[in-house]
Amino acid sequence: MIETFRNIFKIPELRRKILITLGLLVVFRLGTYVPVPGVDSHALQEWFKQMQQAGGVAAVFGMMNLFVGGAMSRGTVFALGVFPYISASIIFQLLTTSIPSLERLAREGESGRKKIRQYERYLTVALCLLQGFVILTFLEGLGRGGGPFAPLVPEPGIAFRMTAIIAMTAGTIFLMWLGEQISEYGIGNGISLIIMAGIIDRLPSAITEVAVRFTWDIVNAGEDKIGPLGVGILIALFFGIVMGIIYITQGQRRIPIQYAKHVRGMRVYGGQRHYLPLRVNQAGVIPIIFASSLLMVVIIPVSWMADFFVSLQPLNDLFQPGAFLYILFYITLIVFFCFFWTTVTFPPDRMADNLKESGSFIPGIRPGRRTVNYLEKLIVRITLAGAVFLTVIAIIPLLMGNFLGFRIALTGFFGGTGLLIVVGVALDVVERIEAHLVMRHYEGLTRGGRIRGRR
Repeated sequence: MIETFRNIFKIPELRRKILITLGLLVVFRLGTYVPVPGVDSHALQEWFKQMQQAGGVAAVFGMMNLFVGGAMSRGTVFALGVFPYISASIIFQLLTTSIPSLERLAREGESGRKKIRQYERYLTVALCLLQGFVILTFLEGLGRGGGPFAPLVPEPGIAFRMTAIIAMTAGTIFLMWLGEQISEYGIGNGISLIIMAGIIDRLPSAITEVAVRFTWDIVNAGEDKIGPLGVGILIALFFGIVMGIIYITQGQRRIPIQYAKHVRGMRVYGGQRHYLPLRVNQAGVIPIIFASSLLMVVIIPVSWMADFFVSLQPLNDLFQPGAFLYILFYITLIVFFCFFWTTVTFPPDRMADNLKESGSFIPGIRPGRRTVNYLEKLIVRITLAGAVFLTVIAIIPLLMGNFLGFRIALTGFFGGTGLLIVVGVALDVVERIEAHLVMRHYEGLTRGGRIRGRR
């Protein structure tokens, strides 16, 4: 293993990619400590500590804070994270499949995709302005009507809102640029790596919370204390979910592909049999990231309006993390985005056309419409299995919070969405590193030379 890590830095291109990625992630971590002008960061951190068990907007902010590496609790310019950009990407993915002009633009190749990405950036700025206005308006009112904590915004007003909104919008745009630079010049998907870095930042605090709340007294173990059984459940879930994520992520259904024989002169070409690999979890962590972003876009305005209109409080309670309606919508969105993303990235009709044009076919299946029907049926079954797996992983933190009394900030890392994102992104980075090693005739990161499921 030590020799393998030495080989990684023997390849100049791979070494440069890794160093660029690490350097840009360091820039991201430094930016999570740059405060927004006009916000009392110490009072904001104290408010987050006191409201960890509360519902409403506090619970939503706690979940957002988990994915931005604590930038929101510190009141920094990266408080919005990359979620506005992800939300804009979701909207344009949906519009591309429904609006013919955007669909034609997407099929124009790189020039069309650049144009769509430009539209996504404009929408990202608009979403940043909207979300920033809602969040800052809520923060301005905290601590002014009395209470156990000081005002979070000492000098509220139009000047503060304009300055803070511009700073937070610039922070999100800068994060979006960092992600694009990592994707182009580094190794791995830049946006996913930024999210992963933010989640890993919460690991020390999660471990500290377990250590502080641990007690050997099984009788008094409850919401404030974690007994040996609770720690055992966390450890078992941690290793079980990691193994399950790796197993499902690397799992494939290999469809045999037969290439037709071509006779040219005295030689016969083709006739070989290859495989078309279909991953069980073709969408990766994208459905959960999309579903979480979309829920936050809906929940924040509802929670904010419920503080002003008492009649909306019952609706707000139904959309709190852990509530039945919240879980139901969460599951529905995950399943929808699993099928949606798989359909966008792996269209059966286009794949059938590519097979036909290359002179290959699936043994026992006639080319054309029957191949499309066969691939559609197969993809639906495989995607359904992956969607069920993602759904189980995603609701584990919510169930642990409801039945075991664990906080979302803790369960969100040790089991569920946070762990899925970390493991999924880490596997993607390992794949890319291993591809560089094997291409240079070095031994891979595993003893067999390739990660199982990609041979």
